Amino acid sequence: MAPAERFMRALAHTLVLQTPGRGLLLFTGAVKDWVATAAGDNAATGLLSVFCRHTSASLLIQENADPEVLADLDRFFARLVPDGDPLFRHTAEGSDDMPAHVRAALTQTHLSIPVVQGQLTLGTWQGIYLFEHRRRPHRREVVLQYLGS
Repeated sequence: MAPAERFMRALAHTLVLQTPGRGLLLFTGAVKDWVATAAGDNAATGLLSVFCRHTSASLLIQENADPEVLADLDRFFARLVPDGDPLFRHTAEGSDDMPAHVRAALTQTHLSIPVVQGQLTLGTWQGIYLFEHRRRPHRREVVLQYLGS
């Protein structure tokens, strides 16, 4: 095998995140730490898949500098999909149950992030967030899968 040849690797890991309740939880650091371990010492290039295993939480890449951005997003979704809306019949777990599902449907449960030279290619002000749509705290699982050299 020539020195320049590399094999593709597929590595996976599940992060467990404890949310304080509704809002955006920054977890970029945990993702970066895992990618650094997964990529190893060599300048790895690949793709990171980030997947939320829940129907009432979602994922966002959003500004991580001004906390007002997060507060504004939370207020916008509260106005767009209010808790207790009489339109919804699915209330098995409370008045925030169906609104949480709608909020997750309007956002995303999967992100793809390029990895270049062992680093996430996030922009200067970008962070990776779990968007908890339920009012009470939850234990959430986010699956990371790295495909690359």
